[in-house]
Amino acid sequence: MSQSAPPPQPQSQPEPRPADGNPFAQQQAPAPYAAQPGAVPPPPAPPAPLRGNVAVGLVAAAVAAVAAAALYGVVIGLTKHEIGWAAVGVGFVIGLAAGRLGGRNPMLAVVSAVLALGSVYLGQLVGEAMIGADQLGVSFSEVFFQHFGIVQDAWKEEADPLTFLFFAIAGWAAFSGARKAAA
Repeated sequence: MSQSAPPPQPQSQPEPRPADGNPFAQQQAPAPYAAQPGAVPPPPAPPAPLRGNVAVGLVAAAVAAVAAAALYGVVIGLTKHEIGWAAVGVGFVIGLAAGRLGGRNPMLAVVSAVLALGSVYLGQLVGEAMIGADQLGVSFSEVFFQHFGIVQDAWKEEADPLTFLFFAIAGWAAFSGARKAAA
């Protein structure tokens, strides 16, 4: 009689063990998109924003003041009138820049108001110089830089209570804008 051989049993594979030999440690599946050898690593994370830095807030407010003065001066020069809402915009932009980047420091609101006063004054001088250059048929830079004293004298002659109201409006807008932007 012939002997029958038992059916072959599937051989069981030994369970993989962690490299440290701990039989209770969980084995992690390999990452489906593992980094390839020689791959370029991802770029580093961008630096944290500078929000809350008083020095950055002051610089931002100063840059905004110069830009707003130039824009306000161009508006005055083109329209040949001072415009109240533009003074509000000057102050608000300066306060917004200081508050957003500088944070809650109360000094920023005060400095923003002072910068707004200077910005409105410089903008009015730019407007006077543009109007004078147009009337004389010369360049703006010649009037503004070579005859600055005359531009200031013309501003003094044309200044009225409304001019100083625009100063107050811009200062208030900068102060309140800085406080609200920091909140």
